[in-house]
Amino acid sequence: MLTYEQITKSEAVRTYIIRADESLAALGFTEHSFAHVMHVAETAGYILQTLGYDERTVELAKIAGYLHDIGNLVNRKDHSQSGAVMAWSILNDMACDPAETATIVTAIGNHDEGTGVPVNAVSAAMILADKADVRRSRVRNTDKSTFDIHDRVNYSVKKAALKINEEKTLIKLKLDVDTKYGSVMDYFEIFMGRMILCRKAAEKLGLQFKLIINEQQLI
Repeated sequence: MLTYEQITKSEAVRTYIIRADESLAALGFTEHSFAHVMHVAETAGYILQTLGYDERTVELAKIAGYLHDIGNLVNRKDHSQSGAVMAWSILNDMACDPAETATIVTAIGNHDEGTGVPVNAVSAAMILADKADVRRSRVRNTDKSTFDIHDRVNYSVKKAALKINEEKTLIKLKLDVDTKYGSVMDYFEIFMGRMILCRKAAEKLGLQFKLIINEQQLI
């Protein structure tokens, strides 16, 4: 069986992640390199493990998380679909079981808020993990005077935590926001679609989604 460790050690995959992130850097987007994809992989794994899913499903979520943004190598537009096709080819070359390839490809193809739908547990976990990765260190622009709204919102987040409660009924995204750089309204302006998708993903996993900013519950 193909493992998460094998995927992370693949030089081809590493090259695609690096080059995809270089393209996004040229476009002025936030960081989408190893820090992001490994965070998504580990968080997706945490979600399903906490909810009692079997080890193999947890592993598939981690693989999907690691591969989810390689489509940016092709183009930012429709990157979830192009990434899914790229992943299908990579996984086939690595002799991944077809049923497991199908699960991973489906998750990647459904992770973007424009077209994504949490059609299975792996895709739901990956959506939540991806959209929760908001943090200051993802901002590349060092000139605060030229920040756009995406820079402001990401830079304003001093701390972010995605946690499932002990009763396994709620999943909470808690943000510590410095409103000197970005307002709560800024956050909603660019992330409302993402938060709606998170709510749907949580529901797929039998959870309620809560967004808490500066100790105030907003969703």
